[in-house]
This record gives sequence, structure tokens and C-alpha cells, in this order.
Amino acid sequence: MEVERQIDHLERIPGGAIITTTVDKVLEWGRESSLWYFAFGLACCAIEVLMAAGAARFDLDRFGMMFRATPRQSDLMIVAGTVTKKMAPRVKLLYEQMAEPRYVIATGSCACAGGPFADSYAVLKGVDKIIPVDVYVPGCPPRPEALMFAVQQLKEKMREEVKEKHAKK
Repeated sequence: MEVERQIDHLERIPGGAIITTTVDKVLEWGRESSLWYFAFGLACCAIEVLMAAGAARFDLDRFGMMFRATPRQSDLMIVAGTVTKKMAPRVKLLYEQMAEPRYVIATGSCACAGGPFADSYAVLKGVDKIIPVDVYVPGCPPRPEALMFAVQQLKEKMREEVKEKHAKK
């Protein structure tokens, strides 16, 4: 018995030999299925979460995610760690260098809200003060599974954006 995956944007023709869709829907499916991420690791969460999630045990690559060392080739920025006020302009600049559409995941308590250093004069109380964040992953440090769940949440958000875009047409 073959299990068929439900794909909502494809129209199946009787006989199964032809599938019709639009170029926009194929491109949007491809974008969602192959996120290229820019890992912006600033502190301990970079090692505890990002490196662990990208390594063999958790393997972000199996979700079609490829690490890129430059923001110009990235769809997703994963900010992990304490964002200081001195580093904030650089984070914003790198975000602005990313092509549209671009997404951000804030990983760890420090990136989400300043963490245990929030009372410091030098620490930004969350990366969302300078760039828009799509998904938050709280914890100190969060588990790699939490980051993987955040990626799935981001993909769901991307699907909803596509539905809204097509509903307006």
C-alpha cells in the first residue's frame, strides 16, 4: 500500500501522468523546502544549539536547510546569543543585506529578551528591537529540537503567507 503525500497546490489529473500548477506555486514550494540560513552566533547558544542542530545527530540539512556564510545568499538569519549595543548595528546591516523575503529566528533567552544580562547597560533587550523576528526559541540554552521545531513553525508561517498572497489575487 503506497501512502500518498497531500500537496495542496497541485492538481492531479486522472491517470496520474500529468500534474498542473503555476510557476509561482512551484517557486514558493522550492523556497520553503530549501531554506538557506545564516547562523549569527554571538554567545553560548551558538555552540549549544546551532552547532548541535547542524551536526549529524539532529541534521538540519535533512529539512533542505543549507548553511551559508554570507547574508547575501541566505533566506533565514538565526540569531543566537547576547546582542550587545555595540554589535546591534552589524546585526541590522547583515539583515539588510539579505534578499527578500527574509526571515529571522531568535534563539535563546539572550536573543529573545536579553537573558540574564538584560539589566546591563550594554545589552540589547532582544534582537527584535532592531530587526523583525518571525519565530522565538526561548531557553538558556534551548535544546536543538526546539530550534528544529522553530524551523517547522517558520515553514508553516511561510505557507500562510503564500495562502494570503493568493487569496488577495
